[in-house]
Amino acid sequence: MTPSIAVIQIKTPHWQCTPLWVPLFLLWIPAVLLLPFIFVAIFGLAVAGRVDPWRAMATLWNLVCSLPGTHVRVVADGAKVQVRIL
Repeated sequence: MTPSIAVIQIKTPHWQCTPLWVPLFLLWIPAVLLLPFIFVAIFGLAVAGRVDPWRAMATLWNLVCSLPGTHVRVVADGAKVQVRIL
């Protein structure tokens, strides 16, 4: 299953942002338009790195499909940034 929504929240000691819901499925529109270039780039990098191009594409797809459930939290100097991919 591909990721569909990312929730971004930023907090500082003096300011707090309401959670921002970013629809990731809208990124698929430019990705589909750039798909021929992406395939050529993956194929070229795979050949240059002596890796099977089909295996490289399968690995990239598996990486994208494993993103749902990712939860990243960064805290520095009292500021917090939180990203959840649903």
